[in-house]
Amino acid sequence: MPATAAPWAFHPHVGALAVVGVLAAGYALAVRWRVQVDGPGAAPTRAQRWWLAAALGTTLIALWWPLADLAAHWSLSALMVQRLLLVLGVAPMLLLAIPVPVLAALTRPAPVDAALDFVSRPVVAIVVFTAVILGTLLAPAIAAQASNPFVRAATDGLLVVAGMVLWAPALGHIPGARHPAALALAAYLFVQSIVPTFIPAVVFVFSRHPLYPAFAHAHRAIGLAALNDQQLAGVLTKVAMIPVLWSVAWVALTRAELGRKEGGDEDDRTLTWAEVQRQLERAERAERARRRHHSGAMPAPGGTPEG
Repeated sequence: MPATAAPWAFHPHVGALAVVGVLAAGYALAVRWRVQVDGPGAAPTRAQRWWLAAALGTTLIALWWPLADLAAHWSLSALMVQRLLLVLGVAPMLLLAIPVPVLAALTRPAPVDAALDFVSRPVVAIVVFTAVILGTLLAPAIAAQASNPFVRAATDGLLVVAGMVLWAPALGHIPGARHPAALALAAYLFVQSIVPTFIPAVVFVFSRHPLYPAFAHAHRAIGLAALNDQQLAGVLTKVAMIPVLWSVAWVALTRAELGRKEGGDEDDRTLTWAEVQRQLERAERAERARRRHHSGAMPAPGGTPEG
């Protein structure tokens, strides 16, 4: 966007409206499909409908005017706010909005299930989330998203997926995902609140010159010099992650302690049929793989195996 443009000029962002519409329509079709297959138990609860409304509303805030324009061309702080909304807001709320039968069906294909099992391992989730956060903040990536709306849309989608990777181990209702014990989950969330944002926060705050030409005219949009806008972005990056993730960790530890005081195992979880079914499906796949392996290794009648 040229420097002569007005930073607060209204733009309709039809693409953002289309994204919200597609998400809502896709959700409705997926729920209808599973209700026809599984019955009324697959219908979303009232809370899940509220989570969907919140996710769609947050998506619209992040991708519509004025935040989308400021984040694309004018302010690094606005870009960080937009990304925090996608990662800490849209991603977990979408996951919480989807009924378990729908999640189970969507993640049932073997490649998807294998990917879910892999990326929901805490160490892998930390590596994946950190790589996406750092990679999308590299100078060429920021320049590309500032100049190309398709790159910008792809980056936003990638951030939502990375947010789902971040939250997958923490949300206990996703069939097939790894679910760490309470203490391990708290440690995981603590690391996620520190590691992915440590480098950008330090670089943004202590850099002596602006890093991104795309935001050189921040003063025209938000009244801050580009360097001050960059420093504010660094503070926002660090400050926003910690209270959200630490609050979730505190809730997990509190629930575990209450369960222990009530005489149960502090790491007990309600085992759902979807989770049992997923483990049975994995065992069946493993057994089929073993049978194929053994049949391939067996010699033909009257002969010997080649090799």
